[in-house]
Amino acid sequence: MNNKNIQLFVPTFRTEECLEQIRECLDKGWTGLGFKTVQFEEEWKKYTGLENAHYLNSATVGLDMAVDILKETKGWADGDEIISTPLTFVSTNHAVLYNNMKVVFADVDEYLCLDPKSVRKKITDKTRAILFVGLGGNTGRLKEIEQICKEHKLSLILDAAHMAGTRYKDGTLPGKNADCIVYSFQAVKNCPTGDSGMICFKDKTNDEIARKKSWLGINKDTFARTAGSGAYKWKYDVEYVGHKNHGNSIMASIGLVSLKYLDRDNAYRRTLAQWYDEFFAGNDKIKPIKAAPDCISSRHLYQIIVKNRDELLLALNECGIYPGVHYRDNTEYRMYAYAKGTCPKAHEASEHILSLPMHMRLTFEDVKYICEMVVKYAQ
Repeated sequence: MNNKNIQLFVPTFRTEECLEQIRECLDKGWTGLGFKTVQFEEEWKKYTGLENAHYLNSATVGLDMAVDILKETKGWADGDEIISTPLTFVSTNHAVLYNNMKVVFADVDEYLCLDPKSVRKKITDKTRAILFVGLGGNTGRLKEIEQICKEHKLSLILDAAHMAGTRYKDGTLPGKNADCIVYSFQAVKNCPTGDSGMICFKDKTNDEIARKKSWLGINKDTFARTAGSGAYKWKYDVEYVGHKNHGNSIMASIGLVSLKYLDRDNAYRRTLAQWYDEFFAGNDKIKPIKAAPDCISSRHLYQIIVKNRDELLLALNECGIYPGVHYRDNTEYRMYAYAKGTCPKAHEASEHILSLPMHMRLTFEDVKYICEMVVKYAQ
């Protein structure tokens, strides 16, 4: 009987450091919005070089807010179109539907990111934005997508859920000129918390709107009111029918520790990817998805294309290896079925792609064993 138990994702938390940060919250009696959330926002701005960063309770609400606020400030209408990828987690495209707009799906390239050639064909007079997903931490042809946005005066939203720590080889941040970047710090992401995210608008005004909308539309949050002075510090206005989407100081405490180790951890992930590449080199039955040439990827995922994906997955499970699939072609879901068949490359990838275990607890021997079993059972 096989006693291996190699999971796809196992987050690594520096427990004592996290508890030290959380203890400070408990001792001060401040666990909600403010205090650590403010500190995490400032540290994230230092790390990325971005001017604005607002901490939220998930990347999903961040994507929703990105579309919502850009729709408001740019005057988009219901039924206007946003071009996106069908190869992503559904929260990416749900963000468009939440705001009564239409997702127009473009196909993917060899990096499993939006293919600029396909994107150009999908632009209409109703197109308002492109929603680019850096799948697995890859930048793909993001620079070409940025050029398309510039040519056609379209907004760019970067779903950077997998891209915490991704850089170009010249050290610059991917999408730094996007209208909005949304990061994820969900439990198994590279910079993990329990669950949370960061929304980074290029425009300061949009950042200010996000802070109001994430606190029920209130124009003065509890931390600001506490830090304020005078008899009227309690008094505020409600400018929007907002939601309660802000992050809290407990999650931010964990995020502060995870951020401290993010570059070190990502370097190890790239080492894992290199080991996988070396073991699969020359095998024509297994096609690894490579990072773009100018990309230093966060390597949230290591993905391969194989002919017998479903059978291979079951065989690996029998060997104590538990891979995953990122992702099912979104046009297979009922709300996006109108676009079924429009992105053949994405659909083909969706049928044959497999994500292999990728986390900090993997050893060289683990990777070797995984590769041996993949080679054994791949057709």
